[in-house]
Amino acid sequence: MGRAAMVDVGRKEDQQRRSATATSRVWLGEAAFHALQENRIEKGDVLSVARVAGIQAAKQTSNIIPMCHPLLLSHVRVDLRLEENNHTVLVEAQVNCRGPTGVEMEAMTAAATASLTVYDMCKAVSKSIRITDLQLEHKSGGKSGTYRREGSTVPSAA
Repeated sequence: MGRAAMVDVGRKEDQQRRSATATSRVWLGEAAFHALQENRIEKGDVLSVARVAGIQAAKQTSNIIPMCHPLLLSHVRVDLRLEENNHTVLVEAQVNCRGPTGVEMEAMTAAATASLTVYDMCKAVSKSIRITDLQLEHKSGGKSGTYRREGSTVPSAA
């Protein structure tokens, strides 16, 4: 009990293409949603700032998650979609690399950080904002192969 150790990936000969997609949802409520939609948030362009924050976070994952290896990421995509029917922002983060270990944590960190950024920038309008459903949707590459969350509507990474 109490034992923590980083996994040794240095002996892996395979430098496979790895990909992971994660999503999360930010429940803004009507007032914050419409302020964001109409670009009336005092801190600026919420979706652009959140996208950049998510990309930055993916690149810094090994600095904040103790047992994650630093990886040379080849691509990070963060999309934020406004969903008016429930006043939410759906965040989708996809990360790719060629390396000895997967990028699931980088995708999850990107989605979480983009969501937190939306919260931070909109909190002056509403304190009731919630972040939910942070989850891995898809991953490919590596010893465990391909995973797709049951019921996921997120397309597989190319």
